[in-house]
Amino acid sequence: MKIIGHKNAEADLSHLGIVAAMQYWNLTPAELVEHTILKKMGHLSDTGALAIDTGKFTGRSPQDRFIVKDAISENDVDWGKVNIAFSPEKFDALYDRVCQYLSDKEIYVRDAQACSYSKYRMNIRVITEYPWQNLFADNMFIRPELDSLASFVPHWHVISAPGFLAEPERDGTRQGNFAILNFTRKTIIIGGTGYTGEIKKGIFSALNFLLPTLYQVLPMHCSANVGKKEDTAIFFGLSGTGKTTLSADVNRRLIGDDEHGWSSGRVFNFEGGCYAKCINLDPEKEPQIYKAITFGALLENINFFPGTRTVDYTNIEKTENTRVSYPIELVPNTVRSQMGGNPRNIFFLTCDAFGVLPPISKLTPAQAMYHFMSGYTAKVAGTEMGITEPQTTFSAGFGSPFLPLHPSRYASMLGEKIRETNANVWLVNTGWTGGPYGTGTRIKLKDTRAIIKAALDGVLDNVVYEDDPVFGLRIPAKCPDVKSALLHPVQTWENEATYYEIANKLAQKFIDNFKKFEAETPAEILAASPTIYEHN
Repeated sequence: MKIIGHKNAEADLSHLGIVAAMQYWNLTPAELVEHTILKKMGHLSDTGALAIDTGKFTGRSPQDRFIVKDAISENDVDWGKVNIAFSPEKFDALYDRVCQYLSDKEIYVRDAQACSYSKYRMNIRVITEYPWQNLFADNMFIRPELDSLASFVPHWHVISAPGFLAEPERDGTRQGNFAILNFTRKTIIIGGTGYTGEIKKGIFSALNFLLPTLYQVLPMHCSANVGKKEDTAIFFGLSGTGKTTLSADVNRRLIGDDEHGWSSGRVFNFEGGCYAKCINLDPEKEPQIYKAITFGALLENINFFPGTRTVDYTNIEKTENTRVSYPIELVPNTVRSQMGGNPRNIFFLTCDAFGVLPPISKLTPAQAMYHFMSGYTAKVAGTEMGITEPQTTFSAGFGSPFLPLHPSRYASMLGEKIRETNANVWLVNTGWTGGPYGTGTRIKLKDTRAIIKAALDGVLDNVVYEDDPVFGLRIPAKCPDVKSALLHPVQTWENEATYYEIANKLAQKFIDNFKKFEAETPAEILAASPTIYEHN
């Protein structure tokens, strides 16, 4: 065994069952880039970013995510299709096989942290088979000071071996790939997939269990930023709805782009980097993301223009879920502490493939709880394996794939905080207008930005609102720099009767989805449900 790099004073993985021929500890981004290129796993783009392919899996595989059912998790986890139970015995056996597989490989070890608020900080040791996975971990998690590494003690381990394939009959998995959380052993094992998002979402899932149950802190699948008046805003939404893009605002400082906690009086980032979608990336529309794609950034599954090392962001031959990860320091206007105060504005981002929801509407507290528990959006192509066009989905908390607890527990915590802080809550449609997917058009980013700016600036506090007859949403009659017709979806459709027909279809989907929550939901929230509108 040979160990190279900035290592822990007791750098040895044998207690984990890994006796590797070569261990590289806490290599610099430059060293990891060099290793990737020498192993012929990647290329540098003309901006200096490292471009790699993640292999067969270019998105998450939710059906292959498991949680070990044991004394810690048994009574709290909301078991079912999202949180699939895995036996401790099967985990132990599979863990041993993964560690044995890695024991004759060159492996990469990264000591990192999650949670910018020191009160809740989690030390993480990430062990990866490939150097570019380790670069991803360095980009996405918080980077400890070098002089602290000698005494670093991990609270959790993440072990990722893309080259290891499980044997379902033997190992208890669905197929060769897997991602399994074990709260007793404080370990996540990932195999058979090189998609780096599984690493960060594994830790996110762990925090989504630990923070509410141990500390009464609300974990959120959201981005966050702060304005010049120190006004914090948070943006909930599934991948592809605009969290990263809309929070990267040149006029506001970024706290983080994807995962946050809300404690008493404070919003704090879980991560130390950003993970942005690259499809159709435009330097004028998304300058902060575009400029961050420099040396140290990791591009995933992109294509170059033929004969060049210039990225063609319109090319989706490999996947529509092209990605880039980069340290948050590459964004020029960030909050150094990665923390902010209680949010004044909360945005629920949804990508409406039906084209019937308004670009923005203001929610009452009851509507806010209803839409948070519903979590309606359309899964955007490429975000998950097998998704090739937008599909209607309801994802409680705008992130149910990462929520180990029952959605009502998160919703209850959010409701309490909205009431305590009197925050404005807005439902923002970043999807279609003028018709459904395939007929209508995607709402322009410049219009969404103008609408959100108006909400943040308080402009929408002093306008007339009109009620939508189907969803009961309060729609502003006007907004600066936005055509009034766009604000009212029915006015963008050629046929009013067709609009209400489609709107009623979506309303029924909301009603059907919420039936599973009815027994434990207060009447006030149930009254916020859409209604079927009889159009004459």
